[in-house]
Amino acid sequence: MKPLLLIISLLWAILPGKAQTTRVLFIGNSYTGANNLPEMTRQLALSLGDTLVVQSSTPGGFTFQGHTTNATTQTLIAQGNWDHVVLQEQSQVPSFPPAQVAVDCLPYAAALVDAIRGPSPCAETVFYMTWGRENGDAQNCATWPPVCSYDGMQQRLRDSYLQMAMDNSAECAPVGVAWKRVREEYPGIQLYATDGSHPSVAGTYLVACTMYSTFFRRSSAGASFNSSLDASTAATLQAMASAVVLDSMAVWNIGINWPVAQPDHSVLNGGEVAFSENSINTTNHFWNLGDGTTSTASSFTHTYSDNGTFEVNYQATDSCGRTSTSTFIVEVFSTTIGEHLSIPFRVIGGPEQMLIRNEAGEGILTLFDERGRVLRELELGVRAEKQIPWPAERVIVWRFVTHKGLRASGTCVRP
Repeated sequence: MKPLLLIISLLWAILPGKAQTTRVLFIGNSYTGANNLPEMTRQLALSLGDTLVVQSSTPGGFTFQGHTTNATTQTLIAQGNWDHVVLQEQSQVPSFPPAQVAVDCLPYAAALVDAIRGPSPCAETVFYMTWGRENGDAQNCATWPPVCSYDGMQQRLRDSYLQMAMDNSAECAPVGVAWKRVREEYPGIQLYATDGSHPSVAGTYLVACTMYSTFFRRSSAGASFNSSLDASTAATLQAMASAVVLDSMAVWNIGINWPVAQPDHSVLNGGEVAFSENSINTTNHFWNLGDGTTSTASSFTHTYSDNGTFEVNYQATDSCGRTSTSTFIVEVFSTTIGEHLSIPFRVIGGPEQMLIRNEAGEGILTLFDERGRVLRELELGVRAEKQIPWPAERVIVWRFVTHKGLRASGTCVRP
């Protein structure tokens, strides 16, 4: 019988790197400019070992529409080579009725994203979800009741910012959601400035922590930079922001443009396995097959010349150099009738059932088809004699491993 392959486990992970140097452009208005959010984010990141280079365009009251023609904003976008570009709309516009948002906001959000991706094709656009005003939007309450309360305004902001992220294959920094959780769970922390709209220092620090976790996909907990806050308050805001981002990254579209490694395989005869991939956002491939062999092909076949267990590592890379890795184990074993019967264990085929005779001790009997797929596993006791019905397959490959590591293997053919 030719060698067979058994894939026995699969583990995958996307692992963003540790310390990084990152260029970030902030585009917004006074909500971004208050307490110098870009600089606060830079100092927070630096205290965690990450270097940010930040620039910003934050004229007061500006909308996305205004930024599409603002000379400073457009010049900064055109510089290119940004890793992240943060977009913050005027604080009320995304909370307006959906039909109005569709006219006054969404087209200009898309125009800014398109402008960013020209000179910075690898940049992640991050929509900065803001928060409802402390007591709702009194200015627009009479004509649009949903914004009469903080909760109603916050829900509309959440919906609109997520729509912008989804529509543009962009990420969303869920500041408004973190803000809501702090309001509910730590009401003693004052996030608002005295106007009930702009952020206090604590509010801006919460934004900075949320931005850090969005950019790096890591917690900001343990950052030594506290701005002017006491250590306890800073630690609370770090924890809340990190939890909101990292517990629901798929909800916020974080990583939407990153590669996702999705290798596949098919066991063939003669010790061969066919490798292929269905990866997402991937341009390059690297396989380490665990026996000293590598490949950069998208799909290929490989023959393992020796029996044993091999760890296969597949790395998917996109055109921006971002990577995703998947690792799985292959076990190659060879078995034929009469081979590897050095311990007192036998499998005897009959017309309707297989007879198992075990004098080797307690262990696990595994039945495979000819392609190495597991059909059944049985726990056998000492001196067991057991009859089991045939599976659908006529030819069965079996392997018995005692709890002490002794092995026997062979094939059984139905008469």
